[in-house]
Amino acid sequence: MSNEDEFYDAVTGLDSDESYEGVSEASFKDALVFDSNSQKKNGSVPQENGIKKHRTSLPAPMFSRNTISVWSILKKCIGLELSKITMPIVFNEPLSFLQRITEYMEHTYLINRACSLSDSIERMQAVAAFAVSAVASQWDRTGKPFNPLLGETYELTRDDQGFRLVSEQVSHHPPVSAFHAESLLGDFVFHGSIYPKLKFWGKSVEAEPKGTITLELLKHNEAYTWSNPYCCVHNIILGKLWIEQYGTVEIVNHSTGDKCVLNFKPCGMFGKELHRVEGYIQDKSKKKLCVIYGKWTECMWSVDAQAYESHKKSEKKGDNKKHKNEEQEGAVNDDADDMPEIQETVSVVPGSTLLWRIDSRPAHSATMYNFTNFAMFLNELEPGMDASLASTDCRFRPDIRAMENGNMDEASQEKERLEEKQRAARKERAKNEDEWSTRWFQMGTNPYTGSQDWIYNGGYFNRNYQDLPDIY
Repeated sequence: MSNEDEFYDAVTGLDSDESYEGVSEASFKDALVFDSNSQKKNGSVPQENGIKKHRTSLPAPMFSRNTISVWSILKKCIGLELSKITMPIVFNEPLSFLQRITEYMEHTYLINRACSLSDSIERMQAVAAFAVSAVASQWDRTGKPFNPLLGETYELTRDDQGFRLVSEQVSHHPPVSAFHAESLLGDFVFHGSIYPKLKFWGKSVEAEPKGTITLELLKHNEAYTWSNPYCCVHNIILGKLWIEQYGTVEIVNHSTGDKCVLNFKPCGMFGKELHRVEGYIQDKSKKKLCVIYGKWTECMWSVDAQAYESHKKSEKKGDNKKHKNEEQEGAVNDDADDMPEIQETVSVVPGSTLLWRIDSRPAHSATMYNFTNFAMFLNELEPGMDASLASTDCRFRPDIRAMENGNMDEASQEKERLEEKQRAARKERAKNEDEWSTRWFQMGTNPYTGSQDWIYNGGYFNRNYQDLPDIY
């Protein structure tokens, strides 16, 4: 197996999505029409009240990683960017990074809420909650998504949530994944390109966020942009794997000048700040209007800025004595970065408004890669789908399909075959001096940030899939 197997998607849990629900330009209204006869003909899954039902589990539980040591692979990589490191397939999860990106859309209702609000600050609150919720699926998701092959695509239409999405792997070196989602009712457009940079630091892997995310609320003629926080997976070598997110995320409303500054806090020596997010919304004159706080693994709240500061001052008095006791009892663990004890409940400031609360995961999630309900159906391939999906869609990848079915040896063999096929195609292009041409996205300028970005060409859902690359 070549060392060109990208590791970049290992810990970015940015998000993914699943099953295809319509062949043509579907509308939300059309989704509510149910014809049992046509359903039997096209082989789709059962529907309930006109809305398609999705699977709630994977075909097979996850394979144990306990017998695999990654130290022999990573010990020479301390401090380096992990761009060309081969990892055993047992550390993967049965999703492509393109599918995991789609998990941004799990809480699309927050975008829909923003579209419905008349006040710009309330819209910013909803957008901020959406930005936090977009990384929530990473909680306990320590599996590595499969690296997308150059030209690989993924699509998802969710009539019940009112959106459709298409993504494409537009570059291999560096690895870049571009996506474009749009409301079926014409209310919003959500797009971006992701290329995280990873480094190994001895006991952990850190993902530096790269790429801009843009949300356009068309009804309000507003555009918001932001980037993701840093993500770190601890105990790569020894101990229980755990994830923290940290860093500052700035969400800018380019129409009003309003800004939301979110601080994803590192857990700290005693773990008190684990998973915590705290920030504020300010107007274009930099006046703080409200505070947003909570946990990216649990919930987010909003409250008046003055009320929050008063509450924190009174709370701080009680914490001082407790902190002194913790300093005396604290100890350093040289063997593993012990995950701090999780404080499950956010202390709610009186007068706060709930912006978002995470959905509970299925009871069997721990045996299925800690997938959410949303992630569980992302790779679902229903009868008849092959007639409408692009041949480059992730659902047709044989290595991911084999792993999902519990066939680890077959998955490893197929993964190696696909990588070799990709290398051979790259060499052939170099020999003939051919440039790779993307199909659905092209490099352009983000009109709001002025930076280079991958822009959707349009036309994917016209179903004209001629001359697609043979990547599988």
